[in-house]
Amino acid sequence: MFDCSKCPGYCCSYPLIELNKRDVARLGKHFGLSFEKAQKKFTVERWGAKYSMRRKADKIFGRICQFFDTKERRCTIYEARPSTCRSYPGGRCGYYDFLSSERSMQRDPKFIATTWNKS
Repeated sequence: MFDCSKCPGYCCSYPLIELNKRDVARLGKHFGLSFEKAQKKFTVERWGAKYSMRRKADKIFGRICQFFDTKERRCTIYEARPSTCRSYPGGRCGYYDFLSSERSMQRDPKFIATTWNKS
């Protein structure tokens, strides 16, 4: 299986981290804000989702969740994290699958030879 503590925050970089009203209320409570203030401060309407997590710049993925510590590579609101984050990965982790696939292919001499000798 995978260990989230060794991940650079792949799932936190998804372009859409959708929230529900309960998530917004949880964030408000965590920061001592009303629902309305939390909604305005922490969410943005995006791609049909009424509540979507705001994002910030990140040197690894370009953009990432506003609550992700880009130096420590971890969530700063873990106890108040949205339901989407609580249920992730839901069985499979895309980053873990990607790394597993890359490592598997790197052990294949044919893959390496055909990939690196195309000049």
